[in-house]
Amino acid sequence: MPRQGLTNARVSAAAAELADSVGLSRLTVAAVARHFGVSDAALYVHVRSREALIEHVAVRAAATFADALAIAVAGRAGRQALVGFADAWRAFAVTHPGQYAATQLQLPPEVGTRSAGHLRLIELSYAMLRGYGLDEPALTDAMRFVRSTFHGFTSLETVDGFGHPRAVDASWQSILDAVHTTLSNWPTEKQEQR
Repeated sequence: MPRQGLTNARVSAAAAELADSVGLSRLTVAAVARHFGVSDAALYVHVRSREALIEHVAVRAAATFADALAIAVAGRAGRQALVGFADAWRAFAVTHPGQYAATQLQLPPEVGTRSAGHLRLIELSYAMLRGYGLDEPALTDAMRFVRSTFHGFTSLETVDGFGHPRAVDASWQSILDAVHTTLSNWPTEKQEQR
């Protein structure tokens, strides 16, 4: 019988917070159980394994991440949408490192395809890039470029990986200028055939 007051939503929320504070790699069912002051067995009523717990965090985090991106790009296109999208990406990754890490995991198909947040992340990313007039296959190539740029930067930032004294914010702005210029001049198949 589930412990009174302990719900799947509360377990997922607590796991997400713990992932941010201790790191996703250190998130365990036992740690979440300790957070609630219950036995591990009491938590297994709500989550069947550590893998399932991490999947719950990933699905919850993707929805939160997608909401932040949607607000940041609403009513914007081109450079304004890119900057809003990028700044929201960076803020989420730096503020919620454990949850962000969970959104980057490859989920089992039966989980990923049912995660509305993951689907919205993809839709929002491609919608932002369509403001640059890109179509397939350039759209996918550009998305891989943007994702690897933003993911790389924020991953380094969260581990204090930038040792140079130049302000990180100044570098971020320069990178956004470079990404905008690159997207504005992205090669298309027609250009490549010349």
